[in-house]
Amino acid sequence: MIRHIVLVRFRDEIDEPQIEALFAEIESLQPRLPGMLRVVSGRSLELERLEKGFRHGFIVEFDGPAALEAYQANEDHRRMGAKLVAAAEGGLDGILVFDLPS
Repeated sequence: MIRHIVLVRFRDEIDEPQIEALFAEIESLQPRLPGMLRVVSGRSLELERLEKGFRHGFIVEFDGPAALEAYQANEDHRRMGAKLVAAAEGGLDGILVFDLPS
């Protein structure tokens, strides 16, 4: 299994309903992409105060590398990714991605 972890530092003018809509788009891909097992998204509880501005994020669990590759190549994912980059502070500089095998 692979956990695809994405942390986002959103621009100040992007409000919570807009963020929730972006995360809902990610979740909507799951039924259409075999091997995409689970999506969890939301805002940090900020308990340790170490977010460094990355206050929102999501985790997508995949059953293996092939499923992650299919997700990355999917046209709907690419469109949604472009929206995410546009909403992030500094574009790609406002996004942190980490793929964790388990």
